[in-house]
Amino acid sequence: MFAAYAARIDRDQPLNGLELGERPAPEGRPGWTTVKVKAASLNHHDLWSLRGVGLAEDKLPMILGCDAAGIDEDGNEVVLHSVIGQTGHGVGPKEPRSILTERYQGTFAEQVSVPVWNVLPKPKELSFEEAACLPTAWLTAYRMLFTNAGVRPGDSVLVQGAGGGVATAAIVLGKAAGLRVFATSRDEAKRKRAVDLGAVEALESGARLPQRVDAVIETVGAATWSHSVKSLKPGGTLVISGATSGNQPAHAELTRIFFLELKVVGSTMGTKDELEDLLSFCAATGVRPVIDDVLPLDRAREGFERMESGGQFGKIVLTPS
Repeated sequence: MFAAYAARIDRDQPLNGLELGERPAPEGRPGWTTVKVKAASLNHHDLWSLRGVGLAEDKLPMILGCDAAGIDEDGNEVVLHSVIGQTGHGVGPKEPRSILTERYQGTFAEQVSVPVWNVLPKPKELSFEEAACLPTAWLTAYRMLFTNAGVRPGDSVLVQGAGGGVATAAIVLGKAAGLRVFATSRDEAKRKRAVDLGAVEALESGARLPQRVDAVIETVGAATWSHSVKSLKPGGTLVISGATSGNQPAHAELTRIFFLELKVVGSTMGTKDELEDLLSFCAATGVRPVIDDVLPLDRAREGFERMESGGQFGKIVLTPS
């Protein structure tokens, strides 16, 4: 079957390790099912995999892709939860929790195999392309906002780095949930798009906010860390799920964190139950993922290049032929 996969690890030039070509179709495994992929979406995790983060060289070649929607063996339209072994389903007692592309072949292919437990019904209201955007970036944003930040309607939130998948999702979800959302970006066009999506104001990165906020959604890392901490109200919460600009900020802001009793919470992906809630939320409210572009799988390199350059706004989706 045709697939986009990591053939080599290159920490400095990750796309040097990306190959497009034929790979073996999934083999049957007890408790698992094979899904025909109709749409799959890119995440920064796929670039990190090509750099060798979370992907060991002895696992190569590895088909990339965490997210997918498709048709299961019984003809049902489904969405995949990409955390494998979260509750022990489909794996042995010594297999650690993992996500697709770390230990198991991913979704940038015509077919993918996952534990039966990891398959959820796709709401009829969502297209395959829309549903394929939800299981990583949108689920991450959903958990960051409603589980780990614990915000409620009327609260205020700062979303750093408007344009990325998680950040875009946080703006849309926050607006739909009645939050007062502020956003930042270095790019004027992305700031305008953020306002169009529901942010009450979008500012240049590092700019002073009109007010301090109850929570910050942080995926940028070192470049925005100090600004994120300084933007919080006393007792506020900073939730971090990524560090695309690096993980070593020049100033940790420890004094401000303890003096104002701020909370710093790490967040990774989300649970199957949260994904089910997110799917229902989108179906019921009309909220839809922001899609930057839809490309056929044989043009996957274009999508990777666009994501690496930071040129996208929203999700890039791949569709196998």
